Amino acid sequence: MSINWANARCTFHAGPSPSHRQRASQIERSARINSLRRIQRIVIGILAVLVFVPAARAQAEAAPVRIGVLAFLGWEAAFSDWGPLAQHLGSALPGRRFALAYYDAAGLREAVRREEVDFVITNSGHYAALESELGISRIATLDSPSVPSPARAIGSAVIARADRDDLEVLADLKGQRVAAVGEEAFGGFQVAWRELRRQGIEPEDFAQLDFLGFPISRIVTAIADGEADAGIVRACLLEELARSGAVRLADFKVLSPRREPGFSCGLSTELYPDWPIATLRHTDLRLAKAVAAALLAMPPTPKGYAWTAPVDYRPVHDLFRDLEIGPYSYLGENTLQALARRHWPFLLFFFAALGGWVIHAVRVEQQVHARTAALRAALAERDAAEAGMRAHQEQLDHLSRLSVLGELSGTLAHELNQPLAAIGNYAQSLLRRLESGRYTPAILAEASEEIAVQAERAGGIVRRIRAFASKRAAVREKRPLREVVQEATTLFGAMLPAAPRVEIDDRLPAGAVVDADVLQMQQVLLNLLKNAADAMQELAPRERAIGLVLDQVGPHYRIGVRDRGAGVPAGSAQHLFEPFFTTKPDGMGLGLSICKTIVEAHGGRLWAEANAAPPGMTFFFTLPADAQLA
Repeated sequence: MSINWANARCTFHAGPSPSHRQRASQIERSARINSLRRIQRIVIGILAVLVFVPAARAQAEAAPVRIGVLAFLGWEAAFSDWGPLAQHLGSALPGRRFALAYYDAAGLREAVRREEVDFVITNSGHYAALESELGISRIATLDSPSVPSPARAIGSAVIARADRDDLEVLADLKGQRVAAVGEEAFGGFQVAWRELRRQGIEPEDFAQLDFLGFPISRIVTAIADGEADAGIVRACLLEELARSGAVRLADFKVLSPRREPGFSCGLSTELYPDWPIATLRHTDLRLAKAVAAALLAMPPTPKGYAWTAPVDYRPVHDLFRDLEIGPYSYLGENTLQALARRHWPFLLFFFAALGGWVIHAVRVEQQVHARTAALRAALAERDAAEAGMRAHQEQLDHLSRLSVLGELSGTLAHELNQPLAAIGNYAQSLLRRLESGRYTPAILAEASEEIAVQAERAGGIVRRIRAFASKRAAVREKRPLREVVQEATTLFGAMLPAAPRVEIDDRLPAGAVVDADVLQMQQVLLNLLKNAADAMQELAPRERAIGLVLDQVGPHYRIGVRDRGAGVPAGSAQHLFEPFFTTKPDGMGLGLSICKTIVEAHGGRLWAEANAAPPGMTFFFTLPADAQLA
């Protein structure tokens, strides 16, 4: 067999043969089979697309769109009311199948929470609660027959048996047994509750409040059987039950009946918006748009129901806010979070104002720091300037005193020569007596005593001059004013030989004391006394006299220095106290200016007046009287 395969290979390479044709035929058949298989797979794929994809689409489209309905009268009544709606939507949206699911209030809320429904049809109050809690959104509002408008359609009727003469108005419910659907029933409790609260009635005022739940016809049955004195039902319910033959309308009455134009049912409250249909957060937006368009185009049902554009549901929120329930239940709480939610506008304003105040306070604090720093710098500069001024003033005072000494230097030397000459005469007399031997102890004692007296006189003059000419800082002390004036006149007499006599007219009260720098006061008095003496140089010695008057005027002591000179020229009087102004040929013009500065620094005043009986001038200055010692 191996040989035959070798011969076959040799034959294949050598040229055509029967075995070669057979092999080629097999290969051709294999290729045709593979081509058929590929075509088969393509056909199967096309069939899958044509068959299975539409099937899957049909299966998807077959999934029902679930509409959750609040069945407050039971599912049979709900099916009767809303069945035409599902049929219309199925016709208007081919390929979609709509299924109604019936719930009570709690069950519908749970279905929305679990996203078990795609749309919700419920009453206005339940819708407002679900809107705030779970984010549902209305797309249309029911337009019911026999109501004024979709915005004014739902109310409550508080009913009682017609034979209850003691029940006519809502205020009569105090102390009675009242039946209602439940705390979350809008027309079956909440609407009437708001009206009762407006009239000052709370559920606590009832003898008993029973919540009987759905169907709401249980309330009518409880009243008819005497199990309740009154009941709260949705407006028009009593009329619907009467039309169905379930009750007789004449057996019941409505408490505090109200008349609303266009509303034919018994009513105890105001009217609120009608039922809405709403979408959930997960509802497809295109589906919601299509459903909304179909509802708005829907013709009235056999019972007269149709749909219109969504109306304003703020009245429902106002009701919840007044009752502090539903989305506004936090208003009845006393927690910090509830208070914050309740008063957030005021809190926002408060914290905004607080923030503004803090910013303002920080800004003011920064400005205060900056201004305080600037003020401290200014005060430091002022203190430095005042220190410089004081030093400058002290220098000027010193120069003024030296000027006075310079002007009196000649007479000062003469004054010192007198005691020195007396000392020399007594010393020479003693020497002559000792040489001649004509002396006695009494003579020696007398001469020695006189020498000591004259030496003391000369030393006193030198001490007073040194004290007056010394340069020192101003030092205030409390001194009797008479002593200060007496020392100044003594120094004046010692410094100026043949000085004019000083006549002191003392009118001061006993114990007159000043708080002043004594040296500066002596400087002022010496300047004024010397100026008075200079003004009288042309007079005969016996005519030269200086008057010194001391008295008190109000809270000030006044010192006046009066001369008998020629006075001051009229044009010069207003310049007397200006620096460097003088009427003396050899004067510096600083004396009166410095005196004015000293007196004002002590709280006084310096001025000049012509004598009332000419000739001459009087220079006055004042000093504050010391209240404690005066």
